[in-house]
Amino acid sequence: MKKIILVILLILLSFGAIFVSKGYDMYKEAIEETPLEKKVEEIQSKKNYTKLSELPQTYINAVISVEDHRFYKHHGIDVIAIGRAIINDIKARDLVEGGSTITQQIAKNEYFTQEKKFTRKIAEVFMAHELEKNYSKDEILELYINTIYFGNGYYNIVDACKGYFGKEPKDMTDGECIMLAGIPNAPSVYNPKENSTLAKQRQKQVADKMVEYGYLTEEEKNKILNSK
Repeated sequence: MKKIILVILLILLSFGAIFVSKGYDMYKEAIEETPLEKKVEEIQSKKNYTKLSELPQTYINAVISVEDHRFYKHHGIDVIAIGRAIINDIKARDLVEGGSTITQQIAKNEYFTQEKKFTRKIAEVFMAHELEKNYSKDEILELYINTIYFGNGYYNIVDACKGYFGKEPKDMTDGECIMLAGIPNAPSVYNPKENSTLAKQRQKQVADKMVEYGYLTEEEKNKILNSK
């Protein structure tokens, strides 16, 4: 029995090594084609690129709460989130959850496809490590906010704020900040112009996360959600 278990472990390790090798090759190919510094410069040169200092703190807190609440504690990879995702994937017998951090999402969105494959996930990890090694947490968060899609044809936060709320990002109310933070998870579903009811439901989910992680009290949450 021990020999059988050992053989199984060796087989799993061999397959793991193959996936890691392929993932590393994918990462190397991507970064050689477009070096990270060049990619960051491309993002920062886009029209309406928005600095973190130009955004309300409520919006920043909402994004961290709903996307990666341990963002400032990990180094690009959240082992706890990955472990939870693996368990859920095994239960579903499919890649239903990725456990991706904000840093990994930048890697995926800017360098790789959205296809759910183990090789791509490993390449993502290598790229996330490269990002964390070369940029501060605030720089990474700023890049993330400037590379997400907000639905309705809005590819930056300035257009999204003007389109949905008729104002600049710095002028958003707390409620608008929380609603906007929830849209990128599923832009076609949570687009407030198309699905105001679902957008409000998502807003509440984000607000609940903010309470859970200490950014809001229950009283503050209710006041925000009940305000016009």
